[in-house]
Amino acid sequence: MSSASSLTDPIDSPAQLAEWLESGEKPSPSDWRIGTEHEKFGFHTSNFAPLEYEGEAGVRAMLEGLRDWFVWTPVMEGETIIGLKDPNTGASVSLEPGGQFELSGAPLSTIHQTCSEVHTHLAQVRDIAEPLGIGFLGMGFAPTWSLDEIPVMPKGRYKIMRAYMPTRGSRGLDMMFRTATVQVNLDFASEADMVKIMRVGIALQPIATTLFAYSPFTEGKPNGYLSLRGSIWTDVDPDRTGQLPFVFEDGFGYER
Repeated sequence: MSSASSLTDPIDSPAQLAEWLESGEKPSPSDWRIGTEHEKFGFHTSNFAPLEYEGEAGVRAMLEGLRDWFVWTPVMEGETIIGLKDPNTGASVSLEPGGQFELSGAPLSTIHQTCSEVHTHLAQVRDIAEPLGIGFLGMGFAPTWSLDEIPVMPKGRYKIMRAYMPTRGSRGLDMMFRTATVQVNLDFASEADMVKIMRVGIALQPIATTLFAYSPFTEGKPNGYLSLRGSIWTDVDPDRTGQLPFVFEDGFGYER
């Protein structure tokens, strides 16, 4: 067996990662689910500045408000609240590096259910945000803020990423702090099914980017792009982002 004996054991072979992916197979279509991730930028409605973590009208106050008024339970890193979890559905609220507020939705059966989930989440966020003088913006790239203006969220792994990403491409920090997205997660029946889904998804990505392009401004000025966010992702990490030609090559699978 190549499996690690526990979640704390180090991974020492690609086979262990492949086994983990294989364990997620769902051969029966009745078991397939959709998971939606929805990110947005928080700002102060008084001056349109990005949200700090601390303060009476900051990210922490948003998390604590959702915790206190709805069914969410806190996710802690030491003494710091860094997210929320819904104990009934498995959905969560988490923070991206620059304070982007993210709903990681529950695994649901239809896109209609995911649509309802997102609208419920946005209504909850609005209920907490409005009394605090906070608004949220759904765009692919922060339209007015410079990198230096955006606070860093107090999550340990973001310190690591902040040092690492500039070594892989020129736009890694922009990706971390100034982009937001809507993302879909899909189940797969088998390794062959995963390969098919990956190939179709990557082939359609330019069309999806075009249809939903919404990042034409940088630091308050037109940037010449309809989707600056799409351009940023071409220079983040060539091993993991972009068109990934190896996905279309023979032999692509769990271990490649």
